[in-house]
Amino acid sequence: MLDYLRAILRAQVYDVAQETPLQQAKRLTARLDNNIWLKREDLQPVFSFKLRGAYNKMNQLSNAAKQAGVIAASAGNHAQGVALVAGKLGIRSVIVMPKTTPPIKVKAVRSYGGTTILHGNSYDEAYEHATKLAEEQSLTFVHPYDDPQVIAGQGTVAMEILRQHQGPIHAVFVPVGGGGLIAGVSSYIKALYPNIKVIGVEPEEAACMHAALKHQQRVVLDQVGLFADGVAVRQVGAEPFRIAQQCVDEVLLVSTDEICAAIKDIFDDTRSVSEPAGALAVAGIKKYVQREQCHALDLIAIDSGANVNFDRLRHISERAELGEQREIIFAVTIPERPGSFQAFCHSIGNRSITEFNYRFADSDNAHIFVGVEMDDAKKNKSAFLDTLRQKGYQPVDMFDNEMAKMHVRYMVGGHGSAENEILYRFEFPERPGALLRFLNKMGKKWNISLFHYRNHGAAYGRVLLGIQVAALEKQKFESFLQEIGYPYWEETGNSAYALFLK
Repeated sequence: MLDYLRAILRAQVYDVAQETPLQQAKRLTARLDNNIWLKREDLQPVFSFKLRGAYNKMNQLSNAAKQAGVIAASAGNHAQGVALVAGKLGIRSVIVMPKTTPPIKVKAVRSYGGTTILHGNSYDEAYEHATKLAEEQSLTFVHPYDDPQVIAGQGTVAMEILRQHQGPIHAVFVPVGGGGLIAGVSSYIKALYPNIKVIGVEPEEAACMHAALKHQQRVVLDQVGLFADGVAVRQVGAEPFRIAQQCVDEVLLVSTDEICAAIKDIFDDTRSVSEPAGALAVAGIKKYVQREQCHALDLIAIDSGANVNFDRLRHISERAELGEQREIIFAVTIPERPGSFQAFCHSIGNRSITEFNYRFADSDNAHIFVGVEMDDAKKNKSAFLDTLRQKGYQPVDMFDNEMAKMHVRYMVGGHGSAENEILYRFEFPERPGALLRFLNKMGKKWNISLFHYRNHGAAYGRVLLGIQVAALEKQKFESFLQEIGYPYWEETGNSAYALFLK
């Protein structure tokens, strides 16, 4: 590893890259009872560490190679790094990107002067096309991770970490895609401080380095998930794998929900929004601390990027509570009669309800989809569900049901056949007991035939309520609404109700 140590020390990256801060995550530090530090590579000019390796590679090209131009294949961050560096050096750049690349990354590459070609549905297909074009047009291919000069450039992240941190470091956690970053970081750290652990972190659905180390050879994954698109690689690079076998202590796998929770953790500490790949290391730290039950250790996470599409934030926010294990979701059947909804809510007690989905189906039973907030949900949900069973309910646990979390929760309902149904939209105060207060005031006078609620983290919760009220009872019901005092709007005449719910 001494060759890489020398190469990293000599790497020329600071004409374009910045020395990013090593920032303590104070909230995470307090929560995890360990000293958590974030290496803020999301603050680079291209919002990712990738320009380090790109510059170190391209700056060392011959004049002839620079005149001919460069080509790269990338899902986004490496592409932006190559395009920015090419502009800095006055080199023509062509970037082949999968068609699945988020638009924010495609636009960014173009803004740096790169020519983009969208080809294939995965990195591998884009890579094959790029290597073909490189040969046809005599362009230098700048590999995103399987190149010693690129690896050396990425290794400057570790050089900065060791210079910036005071005191002993227990472990550095590194996001892993093709392996260029962890190869550079681990080779530098192990050459100087072999006692510091270097731990890779991959998504469960794109675990190419984990699989390679397990089988002691590079394997090609049948498919990879695209949620963390920055690390969606089917096969780890040959040189990164060689280095990892010598220098990486282990690779942890994290779920989509755990990644989303880590994005929220980083936001809470820094008010910055990491991309899914950028939050991998924090997710890995949380898993490591839970497994090892360690305390008062210095743990460093490389926050590797912030190139996330704004429209993905809704999904991330929804899944963060599940990833943090602060919410359980379950289904339950209750009798279809006035007061049963109220009785069920009393069984839950004053716990904060995060979600309620229900639609009248028949006159006997009602099937309800419920979310409830609780600390350490995975540990405590069994006792909670047992309590409901003791009260006569038969809850069905949906905590690990991917289909339920992704789809069914939004599809509960359909057309109902409830007589005398009227529809109202409410804004409930976002506090425990708001729903119970509503139900207690209403009592058993009218039957609820539709209920949809989801906590959106605002000062109030949005509720859609269908209720069976006979024409002669309408005035009495209006008086009840005035008494409860929650803002409301009648939606019985809404065309969406007529088309999909009535």
